[in-house]
Amino acid sequence: MASTSLLSPAAIATAAGATSITHLSLHPSSKFPVRNFLFKSISGNNRPSSRLHVSSPTDQPAATTTPAQPSSKSPKEETIFFDGGAHYGDLLANLLLGFTLLWLPLTLAAVSRGFFLRYRFTNLRVTVISGLTGQDRSDFSYKVIKDVQVVPRFIGEWGDVIITLKDGAKVDLRSVPRFREIAKYCLAMAEKPVVLKETGPKGF
Repeated sequence: MASTSLLSPAAIATAAGATSITHLSLHPSSKFPVRNFLFKSISGNNRPSSRLHVSSPTDQPAATTTPAQPSSKSPKEETIFFDGGAHYGDLLANLLLGFTLLWLPLTLAAVSRGFFLRYRFTNLRVTVISGLTGQDRSDFSYKVIKDVQVVPRFIGEWGDVIITLKDGAKVDLRSVPRFREIAKYCLAMAEKPVVLKETGPKGF
C-alpha cells in the first residue's frame, strides 16, 4: 500500500480546501435571521430621535391665556344716574284742579308730561324722550352745558331744571323728581362749580 506524504501538493490542496470550508462555516450568511435581528436592534438603539412628545401631568390645571386689556382710548361704559318721568304729584295736583274750566289746559299738559315724557341722565349725556311712542328724542352732552338752574314747584317736592347750553339755547325740564340732586349731578359732569341757582317756590 502506497503512503501519501503530508507535504505533498495533493495533501496541501486538500488541507487548504478543508480549512476554507471550515472558515466559511464559522461565518453565518447574511440571510440568517438572528444576525439581521441583532444588527437592526443595535443600529436602531444608536439612531438619534428626531421627535420628542411630552405630555403634561393630568393633575395640573390647563394653562389659561390672559385676555387683552381694553385700550384706554375705548369709550366709557354708559351708566344711568336717573331714568324716569315727571313727578306723580304734578299729575295728581293738576287732576284735582282740572274740574275748573280755567285749569283744564294745565291739567292736559300735566297728563301729557305724566304719560309721554321721560328724562334720562347718564354719565355721558342728557336725554329727553317725548311723544306717544317715544319717537321724539333729544340728546346733548354735558360738555355743551353752560349753566343749570332749578325752580321748585308746590312745596319743593318736585321742580323744574333749566339747562342753558353754550350756544344760548335753554332746555326746560318740567316737574323733575329729585331736581336738586339731578341739577348738581349735571353741574359736576359738566365740570362746573356745583352751586345751584334756585328761585323761590312757584305754583304747580
